[in-house]
Amino acid sequence: MTLHEELLARLGDPGMEQIAGMLGTDQPTARTVLQTVSGTIVGGLARNAGDLDGAEALRAALDDHADADPFNGDVASLMRDGQNILGHVLGGRGMEQATTVVSRLAGVDPAAVMKILPLTAPMVMTLLATQAGDHDMDAEEVAALLARESTALPDDVRAVVADLLADIYGPTGYQHGYGDPFPAGPSPYGEVLPGATGGYGDPLAP
Repeated sequence: MTLHEELLARLGDPGMEQIAGMLGTDQPTARTVLQTVSGTIVGGLARNAGDLDGAEALRAALDDHADADPFNGDVASLMRDGQNILGHVLGGRGMEQATTVVSRLAGVDPAAVMKILPLTAPMVMTLLATQAGDHDMDAEEVAALLARESTALPDDVRAVVADLLADIYGPTGYQHGYGDPFPAGPSPYGEVLPGATGGYGDPLAP
């Protein structure tokens, strides 16, 4: 099961219904939005892990997310954590570009996409951290996993994500000057969620 498939499975029908409600659309469209958003985040992480320093720092950061539970987290905390992740991985301009592309692709309000992006980022990080921990992956193995996951999308969605990432990062590498994309010290991803604080009864409520 890919990270994208696991994300959809963990959300289940209740989570998908809530996301569709936030987007003001149906579940199939919400699924496309999530696939595009998660694909963009995974692709951005893969770019950041494209050199050994970035891969090692990302691997260390994943340990901090291994015990988090963003699927049952407080929405305000999720949003803060997700904004930190996205700001680091995509940069402010990249977040805006992703919002524009996804909203046009799905025909949904950009403001709604801007909420889905930071909610999805901690989920992707935790799923990646779980896989890395379960399989005792080192930094290079995490980078290889991300590279594989970057291609594990439906063809039409993968093409959109590839074009978006090329626009954000440029065709040859980092656009945002990530010489040390995950610096030592406190996690660049911000706070790590301690676990369920709001309950999944309504985890994605505004």
